Amino acid sequence: MLRRRVIPCLDVDRGRVVKGTRFVDLVDAGDPPELAARYAAEGADELVFLDIGASPEGRATLLDIVERTARRAFIPLTVGGGVRSVPEMRAVLRAGADKVSLNTAAVADPGLVTRCARSFGSQAVVVAIDARRRPAELPSGEGWEVVVRGGREPTGRAAVAWAVEAVERGAGELLVTSIDRDGTRSGYDVALLRAISSRVSVPVIASGGAAGPNDFVAAVREGGADAVLAASIFHRRTYSIAQVKAAMAAAGLSIRAA
Repeated sequence: MLRRRVIPCLDVDRGRVVKGTRFVDLVDAGDPPELAARYAAEGADELVFLDIGASPEGRATLLDIVERTARRAFIPLTVGGGVRSVPEMRAVLRAGADKVSLNTAAVADPGLVTRCARSFGSQAVVVAIDARRRPAELPSGEGWEVVVRGGREPTGRAAVAWAVEAVERGAGELLVTSIDRDGTRSGYDVALLRAISSRVSVPVIASGGAAGPNDFVAAVREGGADAVLAASIFHRRTYSIAQVKAAMAAAGLSIRAA
C-alpha cells in the first residue's frame, strides 16, 4: 500500500523561514537549518524549502542556505524558487536538494520542465502550481487560475489544464497550493485537489489551508492527494507531525511511523 507522506514546508525569505496568509503579511518563523533538523527528528517524511523571494526579486536560489539546510536533515529535500534553467537546477541539486520545484519559470517557458526532466529524470522535477478560484474569468470555465511570482501575478492559465501539460512535459510530481486557503486554516481545497489528482498519473502534494489532522485526512481521502504539506501548524506547534500521522493512521491511511 502506498504510504502517504507528511511534509513540513519552509517558506524562506531573506534567509529566514516566514509564514503569512495568502502569501502576504509575513512573520518570522525561525532558522531554516534548525527547523529542518527539528522536523526530521520529529518524523517528517520529506521537507520542502521554497525561496519565496527569488522569483519576485529576479534572483537565483540562496544556495548557501540550501546547503546548510540539507546538512541538518537526512530526509528527502525539495527546493524551489528562482530556478530558470538546467544549470540552475544542477546547482540546486549539487547544494543538497533531492528534487527541484519549478513554478513561475515553468509557466513562462513550459519547455523548461522537459529540459530538466531529460537532464535529471522526472523523479527530480516537481512542478508547483499556485491556484486561485476564478470560475467566471477563464474561457474553459474550469474554476481555478494559475498565479505566479508568489501569488502576485495572474496568468489566465487554467490550473487543471496546466497540471496535465506539466506531467506530459515530464514533471514527476505536482505541488498544488490553494492561494485562497493558504495560511487561513480553513482546510485544503479538496475540490481543486480532486480535479487535478483525477487527471494525472503522478503524485500530488496538497498545500494551503491545513488547520488540523482531519484536514490532512480529507486531502487524501476526498482530494486524492498522495502527500500533505503544511507550515503554520507545525511552526507554531499547534499540532505535531506525530499527531497528524496518528490521525491519518486511525483513518486507515498507510503512513511511516513518526
